[in-house]
Amino acid sequence: MPGATASATAAARAELRAEGDALVIVLAGDWSIEAPQPHFTELVSRATVGRSTLRTVTFDATNLGVWDSTLLIFVARCQDFCDAQKLELDLSGLPEQMRRLHALAQAVPERVQVADPTRGSFVSRLGTAVIGAWSGLKAAVTYVGDTAMALSGIVTRRVHMRWREFFVVVQTNSSGALPIVTLIALLMGIIIAFLGVVVLKRFGAGYYVSYLVGFGMLREMGALMTGIIIAGRTGAAFAAELGSMKITEEIDAFTTLGISPIEHLVLPRVLGIFVMMPLLTIYADFIGIVGGMMVSALLLDLSFKQFMSGMLSAVTISDALLGVFKGTIFGLIVGVSGTMKGLQGGSDAGAVGRAATAAVVLGITLIITANAVVDWLAALLDI
Repeated sequence: MPGATASATAAARAELRAEGDALVIVLAGDWSIEAPQPHFTELVSRATVGRSTLRTVTFDATNLGVWDSTLLIFVARCQDFCDAQKLELDLSGLPEQMRRLHALAQAVPERVQVADPTRGSFVSRLGTAVIGAWSGLKAAVTYVGDTAMALSGIVTRRVHMRWREFFVVVQTNSSGALPIVTLIALLMGIIIAFLGVVVLKRFGAGYYVSYLVGFGMLREMGALMTGIIIAGRTGAAFAAELGSMKITEEIDAFTTLGISPIEHLVLPRVLGIFVMMPLLTIYADFIGIVGGMMVSALLLDLSFKQFMSGMLSAVTISDALLGVFKGTIFGLIVGVSGTMKGLQGGSDAGAVGRAATAAVVLGITLIITANAVVDWLAALLDI
């Protein structure tokens, strides 16, 4: 502990002495947190401080012994009193170390707890919600535009992408995603075939189960289920990775060094998932058809040749290409939504979890919406 020349066993004392227009606080003894100390409020109440001639409050620490933070608290209360009474506080009589600690304490402003605003009217809450939604929409459009410009810069060779990161994304979403895609696609093919068997068998048209499996997997479920799986698996991973980098201020470091986070972090991820999604869709279509074929063979005694000939007589190449096109769009949606939520996340401890959740919700919502729009356009164009 810092100290002066006083005895280590002397009790802490503080007395007031008036000298002209100054109020002198005489400090003596040892100020320790383990021993009782004088209370500034009681000390002031015993003194005549309401005089109009009082201008300054000063200290006399000639007999001050050892001291710790309790003396700093006492001086801080003196400062509050002087501020309230509009008096000048003279710290020249205190030890130098105490003056430094007091200056350091005053340099950090006291945190003021702001009360929660009262619940406004319905119109004000609606307006706040609309303004927030509009701001979010502008931020999303700006982000999509920046990403599109960066993608176009790759074609014109104005943007240098991290190809190593690109191939890492390709690998994690090819062999790394095959087990879950295989399981879900196989079950979807089995479910569609079971549904067809239950319904069509009643009309003696069990043979047409191959039609249902072919159309269901190639046009709809292959791309849709793969997109939802990748949104929950890869979209959340993108958001968590970039959200963690934002918390550790790596994103700010890239910006400070003049490196674009869009080009350095976003492009490899978006382009990698954009390339792999059509291939995963084709794979899911194949596995789903195999699952439907297994059910048809077990419940309808259809051979492989009968199943394939029946499916190919109704399903055309345009149906398969439509599903692959959907998969490409879904891959772009997953990449953009995952990276956007990661970069737009907060900086607190729960920001990563919120970013991952928001990326999955946004990705799945946009995937289902895009699927409906593509189906509507396909119906209009008779595809």
